[in-house]
Amino acid sequence: MRRALYEPELGYYERTPENVGRRGDFYTSVSVGSVFGELLAAQLAEWVEPIGPNAQWVEAGAHAGQLAEDILTWLRTHRPAIFDSVRYLIIEPSIVRQSWQRERLLQFSGHVDWATEIPSTCGVIFSNELLDAFPVRPVRWDVGRQVWDEIGVTWSEAGFRECRFPRQADTPEPELPRELLSVLPDGFTTETSPTAEAWWQTAALRLQAGCLVTIDYGLIDSEYWVPQRHLGTRRGYRQHRLALDLLADPGKIDLTAHVHFSRLIAAGERTGLSTQELLDQRTFLTRQMGRTLAAPAKFGVWTAQRLRQFQTLTHPEHLGRSFRVLVQERTGPSQL
Repeated sequence: MRRALYEPELGYYERTPENVGRRGDFYTSVSVGSVFGELLAAQLAEWVEPIGPNAQWVEAGAHAGQLAEDILTWLRTHRPAIFDSVRYLIIEPSIVRQSWQRERLLQFSGHVDWATEIPSTCGVIFSNELLDAFPVRPVRWDVGRQVWDEIGVTWSEAGFRECRFPRQADTPEPELPRELLSVLPDGFTTETSPTAEAWWQTAALRLQAGCLVTIDYGLIDSEYWVPQRHLGTRRGYRQHRLALDLLADPGKIDLTAHVHFSRLIAAGERTGLSTQELLDQRTFLTRQMGRTLAAPAKFGVWTAQRLRQFQTLTHPEHLGRSFRVLVQERTGPSQL
């Protein structure tokens, strides 16, 4: 999964910035229109205000830079004092994606910097649809042997195919009570993402004060162990359709898996973060819209276009229910 998505020159996210939106393979909240970034910017401004003018805005996984553009454009128009002093940092390890972002954000020269790793900072560290693209390790339950096998990839004349092998020591075993394991059907498959958990914990440790935020689709512990998820949550997308064979055309389809929010919460809390909320995108954005209506001069007019975008972002059959917002906060020193 890592190589299919991020291999230089060949990986899905390395080849073109045009794989998101109507002409691409999938939609994101950002591709719906600018109102997502505008509402998020208004909320981020509230979160960083107590920290003062030295607060840093850190976006991880900016893809082609559209969310950063929407946020900075809104700040320039509606919060000029914040915009004048804003320290916006994009965390981007890919030279190719950095080039896309730099080109798009050229108008904000002097306000945006880039880094490959999250620095020690005060402010807000946030991401949108980043962690679902971290590589996962699928495991499959063998009821006869009462063990979890790991799922890998092998090659034959027919092409790539899945194979089972003993679970590796650095692949976490799903933590389930014996009562549930005793009724788990043979072949039940799920995933772990130790890289996503490690990234979140590192980000938490680097955050000296402020909020750590991610917006993504995902589940909590109890939602994984239901019959309809017996094949796990791994998915592939191409031209807005599910790709039935995840191993076909590596580098040419999007690969993704649901974020395990319970594990992220635990990883953050181990460092001393407190969990402020985990709620669906509909609730998060509707609350923020209510605040803008109470102070219209600070946000701008709700045009018909903005309202249409908002409906797509919050409708339960579109993006409102499947996406969730996790917010953790630090008010004291990190603990690990």
